[in-house]
Amino acid sequence: MPARRIALIPAAGGGRRFGGGLPKQYADLGGKPLLGRTIERIRGALELDAIIVALAQDDAYFRVRGDALRGVETLHCGGATRAETVANALAALAGRCGDDDWILVHDAARPCVPVDALQRLVAELADDPVGGLLAVPVADTLKREDRATPARVLRTEDRTGLWQAQTPQMFRYGILRAAMALPGALGATDEGEAVEALAATGACASPWLIAGSTLNIKITFAADLALAAAILALQEE
Repeated sequence: MPARRIALIPAAGGGRRFGGGLPKQYADLGGKPLLGRTIERIRGALELDAIIVALAQDDAYFRVRGDALRGVETLHCGGATRAETVANALAALAGRCGDDDWILVHDAARPCVPVDALQRLVAELADDPVGGLLAVPVADTLKREDRATPARVLRTEDRTGLWQAQTPQMFRYGILRAAMALPGALGATDEGEAVEALAATGACASPWLIAGSTLNIKITFAADLALAAAILALQEE
């Protein structure tokens, strides 16, 4: 049986830095919830066996936010961190996923990921036993602060070989489940970091870096919505 592809969208956060009365994933973006825009992009670009949204245990918004959120499965399995939410979702999927199935973990706050980047990720990793993630090489000069307030520059960091991680991050179910079960994995800031730790044990190879796009922005603050709306309008043209 061919490996299945399942998109997993962690959407259990409260978006404290974003502000406003709603969790960030339900903020309005062009007349639809941000989460709905992200779902539409993933669903329209890829052939998927399922789209699963991992919600907070007490999420009361999803079912009333309109048609943009219809047609996906939900798991009320949110944890204290993104990593914990992903680990909980993987555990809930244990009875329906084989080790070789693909899990594409994608940020709810990345509605602008280009279609060609999504398709490139899937195509380039199709036969790989581990997986990888979208990323872009770091282009800007990096400064290390002295941790004072206000901060001064301590030094300039060498950016050679550095990449900025994006999502989706696509891994075999068995690899990702094992990585998220490692000690300290629930403190990982993305799935790639957890798989890197698994690779360090010799259990698998390191993740691949697949060329992403600078248009694949992550909405963190309310002001980012205007930029996302502009990108979406450009892409729709």
